[in-house]
Amino acid sequence: MHVVATAGHVDHGKSTLVQALTGIDPDRLVEERQRGLTIDLGFAWTALPSGRGVAFVDVPGHVRFVANMLAGVGSVDACLFVVAATEGWKPQSEEHLRILELLGARHGLVALTKVGIVDEDHAALAAMDVADHVAGTFLEGAEVVPVDAPAGLGVGELATALDRLLAATPTSPDQGRPRLWIDRSFAARGSGTVVTGTLTGGPLAVDDELEVSPPGAHVRVRALQSHQTAVDRIGPGRRVAVNLVGVAHADLRRGQALVRPRQWHATRVVDASLTVLAGLGHPVSRRGAHVAHVGSGEHAVRLRVLGPSAIEPGETGAVRLHLPVDLPLVAGDRYVLRESGRGETVGGGEVLDVAPVLPASKARPDRSIERLVAERGWVEVSDLERLTGAHRAATIGRWVVDPAALSATVAELDHGVTAAGPLGLDLATLDERRRAVLAAARHADREPLAHLADVVVAGGRATRGAAPDPLAGHPWLAALEAAPFAPPPPEGVDRTEVRELVRRGLVVPAEGTWFAASAIGAAATAVAGLLASRPTGVTVAEVRDALGTSRKFLLPLLGVLDATGVTRRRGDLRTAGPRLPAVEPR
Repeated sequence: MHVVATAGHVDHGKSTLVQALTGIDPDRLVEERQRGLTIDLGFAWTALPSGRGVAFVDVPGHVRFVANMLAGVGSVDACLFVVAATEGWKPQSEEHLRILELLGARHGLVALTKVGIVDEDHAALAAMDVADHVAGTFLEGAEVVPVDAPAGLGVGELATALDRLLAATPTSPDQGRPRLWIDRSFAARGSGTVVTGTLTGGPLAVDDELEVSPPGAHVRVRALQSHQTAVDRIGPGRRVAVNLVGVAHADLRRGQALVRPRQWHATRVVDASLTVLAGLGHPVSRRGAHVAHVGSGEHAVRLRVLGPSAIEPGETGAVRLHLPVDLPLVAGDRYVLRESGRGETVGGGEVLDVAPVLPASKARPDRSIERLVAERGWVEVSDLERLTGAHRAATIGRWVVDPAALSATVAELDHGVTAAGPLGLDLATLDERRRAVLAAARHADREPLAHLADVVVAGGRATRGAAPDPLAGHPWLAALEAAPFAPPPPEGVDRTEVRELVRRGLVVPAEGTWFAASAIGAAATAVAGLLASRPTGVTVAEVRDALGTSRKFLLPLLGVLDATGVTRRRGDLRTAGPRLPAVEPR
């Protein structure tokens, strides 16, 4: 299945041609049929002679409805460009062609309509005129098919030519990241909210949980249709009607998108290329009332030219666009820029960065992933895919890391481990990225990680080589164990060593006093022995006498036993807690 948009000047027969090819009148509004003028987007579909399916998005050709035309051509595979032999190339023919080029169209053919009411020479001259105007564009060399739908001339030949065109036209790839720009929203009797659009990027299925962006509302797919046929699942490159649960149709509008949650980066600021049309009579600068047409929507934007102050006609530069709402965009998306004051298309281009981090005065955006990573230093793999649409293998942990940022982190860790001395660098002081670098260095011999190859991580610390444990046989710990219930303070002991002894569970702090862990165990056993003969509880004095200590040390010690569930305090007594050790019967 392919999606094809019509294009061309008003009254050149686009809708008539679509109806002749499909049997469906794309003019769905009463006003359109009464006036014989396409105002909004129309839709039709058919099978071509080969059996290949094609859906048409029929666009208005009048200059007043360019915004509606732009809403329909952003996600199509090819175009059917229509020029009437009676009138030849007209202003909207030119504007539609330039719009299609700005949106990245690469495939199309030309239908030369109304040939039945001109002679052969006139038709030949019209075809030559078309060839002159499309020279140098994506339609150069495209097939030109003479046709007169009301007279029944050339319709079959046009269908066959479309078949040939679409056989060589790629369809929307399945990247597992569906996005459907909404071009219609309405309430269907008995079903509720329905939206339509051209699906790109990935599949949709019934019961999928989606997000409407903007504003980020969560909805569920109740049902799907394509060309009035119900389906449970549908792939990209198709026209789709989506029945939604969780939102009223009045809250949805053209220009919003359906996406999967957490797959897209919603942004209000993008850096983009801007190619200014050669025929424009003035340069493009920040001055002017600019409107960006993105997806199926149009948005008033504030524009800043990056680098020079203006971009001349026929030239390409970079701009920063400030949007009024958050849109789910990705690098590579196309847009068209119009100036609403003058009512003219001024240019368009490609989104380069959906989350610029540099100020406009320093930004020099491009599509390079290396540039994006270099500006950020560290980018999570999932974030990189949201920003660029591309998947890259992680450099360190779950991050893609710029080489300069990685070298700087390695140098910082190298210095930190060396400066920490024999005790080592406490991993708790490091963030997740730096811990990931240390972990990766143990299994890598590439630069710059090789500088950390001799670092050993053990016991929550990083040291150089297999250095002896500086806390083994520590004199203060030995002193604590020698006087378990009258422990000496850590006078002259390095605070880092104190913290590490506590962290390892060898020393237990209690209200400004430090006990060896073995002292806590011995005290618990002693209290258990007392409670075995006095189950109703023991006093502080009884515990003090049993341990041979003083209240100065006993009260902090009992506080530890209470806090750890060994004992429970009941007024002046201590009773058994859930973690009181068992006592061997005598």
